[in-house]
Amino acid sequence: MSTPTENGRVFREAWIAGVLKHFPGEPKPGYVTPWDQTPDWEREAATAVYGQVADFIRVSDGNTGKLTREQKGRFVALCWIAQIHKHIPDPKPSYVADWDDLPEWQRQTDADIFERIELES
Repeated sequence: MSTPTENGRVFREAWIAGVLKHFPGEPKPGYVTPWDQTPDWEREAATAVYGQVADFIRVSDGNTGKLTREQKGRFVALCWIAQIHKHIPDPKPSYVADWDDLPEWQRQTDADIFERIELES
């Protein structure tokens, strides 16, 4: 069984892999910062969202495989927005943008994260 910290690291690694795969051009350095250099709040948020997705998969008896990629990505994005509000008192609007306002690369990355957690669960 993995620890919460290992789960957060898996989330971050899935994020970085998604950014490298889907981001058009050269991503900002902060997008691909390794886990050990990621700020504490962001590690806590990654760990929390991993747990929310894993719990969702568990309580759905694995039926999340029937969801579309968009539905999976939306779930990750919404969980992440809640963490932003938890850790950042007055976040920039782009940090808490709704699904329809996210760039395509970020939508695809969020869906990839969900699917990575499904593989782990």
